[in-house]
Amino acid sequence: MSTSPVIAESITWSEFDRVLMVAGTVLRVEPFPEARRPAYKVWVDFGPYGERKTSAQIVDLYAPQDLVGRQIIGVINFSEKQIGPFKSQFLLTGVYTEAGVVVSALERPVPNGSRLG
Repeated sequence: MSTSPVIAESITWSEFDRVLMVAGTVLRVEPFPEARRPAYKVWVDFGPYGERKTSAQIVDLYAPQDLVGRQIIGVINFSEKQIGPFKSQFLLTGVYTEAGVVVSALERPVPNGSRLG
């Protein structure tokens, strides 16, 4: 039985334009044993926006060494979020699947800090 997709509430272009989604290169990935659900601590270089860290529940599909050096897409203008003893400074974007979260990554290199749009 198929279900129909949920239609989200429409937003304006100016509302979307406020979301700062940029490319960054993963510098470091560490286990996050204090997290309630399995997660990593991830540090990313966003070029002119600096280095930022986040907690990401991406352990089902990725080992730390699979992520280091990859370019990802992060939302960098959310407020910081306290996750246990760790402060998350951006949202690592991805797509939920039955197997786990697939990280949003770039198919070819771009300068860190390049804006999605």
